[in-house]
Amino acid sequence: MSLEQVLLLLVAAAGAGWVDAVVGGGGLLQLPALMVAGVPPVQALATNKLSSVFGTASAAVTYARTIKVDRQVTIPGAALAVASAGLGASAAAAISVEVLRPAVMAVLLAVAVFVALRPALGSAPRPHLRTRGRTVAAVAVGGVVLAFYDGIMGPGTGTFLIIAFTTILGWDFVSASASAKILNTGTNLGALLVFGWQGHVLWWLGLGMAACNIAGAQVGARMALRRGTAFVRIVLLCVVVAMVIRLGWQQFG
Repeated sequence: MSLEQVLLLLVAAAGAGWVDAVVGGGGLLQLPALMVAGVPPVQALATNKLSSVFGTASAAVTYARTIKVDRQVTIPGAALAVASAGLGASAAAAISVEVLRPAVMAVLLAVAVFVALRPALGSAPRPHLRTRGRTVAAVAVGGVVLAFYDGIMGPGTGTFLIIAFTTILGWDFVSASASAKILNTGTNLGALLVFGWQGHVLWWLGLGMAACNIAGAQVGARMALRRGTAFVRIVLLCVVVAMVIRLGWQQFG
């Protein structure tokens, strides 16, 4: 790998850290960059997890210092996410991405339409939605369903977590993003443990990218906290549209 390719990957990791810290979806930058540099798909996915787990964890710490995180959701959700993402990563080789990709595109399009048509979504908390049943549902969706998906494929997991928390629990976008980072750290860790055990991680490259990912994540988390829910909403819509275009290109281009 040339010096120019390594520098490109470091820049992509910083950008991915920023996107992940605000709304998720950093893999949209990091994974294609790894593949363009000639890294095989499984190793690219594994190395992406190594970089992302550090950046997402650092963003989670930054959010938690400012926003009170709902531990009844994040602690069990993150614990389940480690196990579920590990199972997903174990099953990744047996499930065709070509089958999953159109389904993910359809869900992302639905998310974009849903957010665009509901301007009040995530703009302010709706505490009346926070019931025991909805709490259990949010933990199950985030810690099991989305974590398993992140282990298999991954694009948009952080974004899906934010949408899940705002719609199920009535949180605003910034609070949802803060909790999403904690669960996303769990999903990245679970998948990384499996990929590392299987020998797919490029450790030195991933650690270098992790340093840049942390830097980008810190900038992104601070911008989201400073600019608020309107900023997160705009970035979320842009990232969702970009992910649909990217997945569509992979599927049909």
